[in-house]
Parts: sequence; C-alpha cells; structure tokens
Amino acid sequence: MSTILLPKALKLFSLASALLLRAPAPGDRASVGHDNPGTGRINNVVLVHGAWADGSGWEGIYKILKAKGYHVTVVPNPNTSLAEDVRITKAVLDMQDGPTILVGHSYGGAIVTESGDHPKVAGLVYVAAFAPDAGESLAKLQQAAPPDPNSAILPPDNGFIWLDKDKFHARFCADLPAAQADFLAASQVPLGLAAATTELTTAAWKTRKSWYIVAKDDLMIPPDAERMMAKRAGSIVTEMTASHALYISHASEVAAIIEKAANGVN
Repeated sequence: MSTILLPKALKLFSLASALLLRAPAPGDRASVGHDNPGTGRINNVVLVHGAWADGSGWEGIYKILKAKGYHVTVVPNPNTSLAEDVRITKAVLDMQDGPTILVGHSYGGAIVTESGDHPKVAGLVYVAAFAPDAGESLAKLQQAAPPDPNSAILPPDNGFIWLDKDKFHARFCADLPAAQADFLAASQVPLGLAAATTELTTAAWKTRKSWYIVAKDDLMIPPDAERMMAKRAGSIVTEMTASHALYISHASEVAAIIEKAANGVN
C-alpha cells in the first residue's frame, strides 16, 4: 500500500508490545508435509500481486522457479475487494496437487494472510507486504498514523484508489528504469475501497511458518513497519536494499527466498 496507511511503524502499532505477545510460538505453527519426499521440498508455488500492479510483475520470478522445476501459478486477483481476492486465491489453491508455498507482495500480503489457512498451504512468504492480524484492515491501520504529504495515493474515484502517475516511479519502483516504471503506472490495477476497509478474519501466520522480505528503500510501506509486522508474525526475515517493487527489480534474490521457504517447511 502506501505511506498514507503506514507512515511510521511505532505509530502504526501503538500497542506493539501487546500485539507481539499475541503471536504464537514457532512450535505452535502447523506443519504441512512435502509433496516431493525425494528432494524434501515443496514444489507448488502460488504468487499473489498487490495493489497498483498485476500478475505480470511476477514474470521474472516465475521463469526462475519454473526453470528449477517448480510448479508456479500466478493469481489473477482483481484487487476489487478482500473477499473477492481471497476467493480467487483459494480457488487457485484448490487446483494445486499438494502442499504449496503462498507468496504475497504488498496488499497481496493481506490476501495470503486471510487465505493462508487453506489446507494446502505449507508456508507463507511476505515480499514487502502487509501481514495484518485478524480484526485489522488497511483502513484501520491508517487511523493510527498521520497522512504522508508525499504520498502518491489519489483520493478515491468511483470506488477505486489510484496512484498518481507522476509519482509512481519515485514512490513505487525507484530502482526500475523510467520507461518500465512509466508502463507500470499506465497499466496499474487500482485498489477497491472494499479491499482497504474489510477486516481480516484469519491471520494465517499464526498457524503457518513464514518468511518476510523487508525492502529497505520502500516508500510505500515503511521498512520499520515491515520489520514490526515480520516480528509479530515470527517470520524468518531477510532485508534487501530495494524499492517496494523488489519482486521485479530483485527477482533472483526474491526467488531465492521462496526456494528457502520451499525447502524449509518442517
């Protein structure tokens, strides 16, 4: 999402200590068996994009994992509402032939948090993503922090939230070439208001092992907020010097973390 939603980690989680106390111990998380006993890895990977992006952003990671023998599926979530995005994600999970690593970027983290209790989900990977708790929504998190005067988020229009094209490159994907950023801005998928206002009913990170990639140069979700959410979820954390769009600009490094998850679920 953006700095309008999460400008400062400490203000975002004013009850940070209490939230961390609610996180389960690692031993409390569910374990899902491997679908490839010979290699000891999970072969299915499902990728979920976030706001102002579409599934094509996963192309680099898709190609890397596909070349290594993984079965990779990209969810075509419309970003219209959390309920609809979760519904299509669970439909994709239903199609998998065994245990699956579920990966979410940005708002996609909220989607995988809500849908990650699916019986085929073996582990979660958050890529500069939201990891809300049950009862939290993006809008509720927004109320804990003042607005960001440099935000690229435009006022809602006909039930959708867009990013300012003139600020898209600097705020969303500063480490991508200008021409690529221009195309991404022109093809952005807006976020529906219902996606931002619906409270989660499930926090799958309480029952699934998780990995979290912090983007240290993120101008959409502050890195400190990412660190706080990762700590609360008990995630295995990796930090990368990258923009919010690290799943595109650092595809090989992100793919490597997904592989670690596929090989690291007990």
